[in-house]
Amino acid sequence: MSSATLLHLPTSDEIDVAKRSSRTLAKYASVDRVQMSIRGSNGESEQFVLPGHVMQILLDVLSEISNGNAISLIPHNQEVSTQEAANILNVSRPFLIKLLEGGNIPFHKIGTHRRVKLQDILTYKQQIDEKRNQALDELSELSQSEGMGY
Repeated sequence: MSSATLLHLPTSDEIDVAKRSSRTLAKYASVDRVQMSIRGSNGESEQFVLPGHVMQILLDVLSEISNGNAISLIPHNQEVSTQEAANILNVSRPFLIKLLEGGNIPFHKIGTHRRVKLQDILTYKQQIDEKRNQALDELSELSQSEGMGY
């Protein structure tokens, strides 16, 4: 995988193709593996097998493209900069540095630069999301028991 990040916003034709393709492939989303045929515009064709989880990734990609979104694929063992980590968590870089220095998220330094494993960022994000959802559920239950009309 290339380390360069390319941003490509899909064209209207690409969005239409992604919508049609995702509808076709969605029928096979719950299978363990799928045999596929591919034919390029140059006339060459091949048959191959995709594992079910790869098919789901492909469907997720097509779904985002059909919504007009650009996408990026990043390996889980990838290390990211503090700015990239802050962007993933949707927080400021100084706030992220406080989380790192406070021991909330593991990191290491390369020279003077902090590096964070993407998997650690995603794990932290999942934990925070779960806590947030639990707090919202508790707040909702409390407001209902108090007859607040929510």
